[in-house]
Amino acid sequence: MGKSIMFQGTASNVGKSLLTAGFCRVFKQDGLRVIPFKSQNMALNSFITEEGLEMGRAQVFQAEAAGIKPSARMNPILLKPTSDQGSQVIVNGKVYGNMTAREYHEFKPQLAEMIKAHYESLSREYDVVAIEGAGSPAEINLRDKDIVNMGMAEIADSPVILIADIDKGGVFASILGTIMLLREEERARVKGVIINKFRGDRSILEPGIKMLEDLIKIPVLGVVPYTYLKVEDEDSLTSRFYQTVGKNNAIDIAIIHLPHISNFTDFNMLEIQEDVQLRYIRRGEKIGIPDLVILPGSKNTLADLAYLKESGLDIELHKLHAQGILIMGICGGYQILGEKIADPYGVEGHMKEAYGLGLLPIETTFEGEKVTTQVEGTICKDLPGLLSAVTSTKVKGYEIHMGVTKMAKEAKPLMTFTKRLGQTINELEGTCNEAGNVFGTYLHGIFDEANFTRNLLNAIRVKKGLEAVENSIVSFEAFKQGEYDKLAQVLREHVDMVAIYDILGVTKK
Repeated sequence: MGKSIMFQGTASNVGKSLLTAGFCRVFKQDGLRVIPFKSQNMALNSFITEEGLEMGRAQVFQAEAAGIKPSARMNPILLKPTSDQGSQVIVNGKVYGNMTAREYHEFKPQLAEMIKAHYESLSREYDVVAIEGAGSPAEINLRDKDIVNMGMAEIADSPVILIADIDKGGVFASILGTIMLLREEERARVKGVIINKFRGDRSILEPGIKMLEDLIKIPVLGVVPYTYLKVEDEDSLTSRFYQTVGKNNAIDIAIIHLPHISNFTDFNMLEIQEDVQLRYIRRGEKIGIPDLVILPGSKNTLADLAYLKESGLDIELHKLHAQGILIMGICGGYQILGEKIADPYGVEGHMKEAYGLGLLPIETTFEGEKVTTQVEGTICKDLPGLLSAVTSTKVKGYEIHMGVTKMAKEAKPLMTFTKRLGQTINELEGTCNEAGNVFGTYLHGIFDEANFTRNLLNAIRVKKGLEAVENSIVSFEAFKQGEYDKLAQVLREHVDMVAIYDILGVTKK
């Protein structure tokens, strides 16, 4: 059996996912077979595996850092919030059903044996299982049925490293408070503390670290500096929604921050383009006059469509359309751009149907079965407008949606799918309008294809009177691998790796 080490946090968004990925990279570099594991993830960012199973994105980028393919076994339970009180519950990559928070809390003990079986199978196959917790182990109201923090540590009999975020302030109080709220046997599992996102002179921090260690009797194993790495972060708590990336750059891209936004990782490739300014339009903000507007995926498309109409953003989008501004929709955003959305079975709630924005000649009907698949394809030939720049481009990614969308006879398909889950197919997908300034697709990850992204951006540049530029990022995958190496180096420089290996009980190969 392999060894395990668990990374828990004093709160959500302290950097557990990122640091777990970093340690996966370090272990891989040191010759160990390592796999990430998170028993329960709550996230609207998800991914579809080669088997057509759905899992959280955090374990996907951790798997990338570990040098292995993502598998739903790494994240056997995924909760996708549909409201403030309920979530879609995904077990072993497939939809189990919708539950309220209370219903799921009562359901959790039934999942413990399944989680244990998954962990033990991974432990037999790998040298190290790097386990990530969720939220905080000090959520004492959830302790009796916990399966993701100390409950998971008990299942795996795993040592725990506690991670705290100093950037928020109150880091010493959060660490001490967390330790004090743990039971004695839980406290004994905590073998070290890492302070994350530090800015400044560490020597000024040292007296506080010494006082903390005297109080909790647990060593601080490292102080990790605030590091700007262009890799994925922790779901909807991300700070990216509140900042503009690449201010004053040549191409202005506006993404509508829908209340139920999902899979915003679709836009990571856009964020790292040197000539792109990317900003999220939140409630109360104006879109302005960007070069490209994107309606992203949504976990509740009808509610987000209602939000666009209530906020007046629908009027702004129609005005931009009239000016010839390029508008794109992905997944739920694609459905919203259509003429009508029907929900006869109440998949999303009580609303049976609604008129969309009417910018694409499509209609969508929600059905009970969820589409989860990996696909490959080619952009169609002879597309109009700016889309002519991406014709015949190869693309690939994945689909996650409940709706079936039908195009009107006059609609122009965007692409042809040629493979689904490795099987050869020939299927039209996506839609664009006659002018080529509105288009939509179910394909998540379309921007990860460097040629598609650069060709589209260059078409926008030429329209603005700018010269086209060469693609500085030939492969998004290669770019990410470089970022994981940077993250591993940061951990080697600022964390006591000798102590980590001692806690893990594994010798470097």
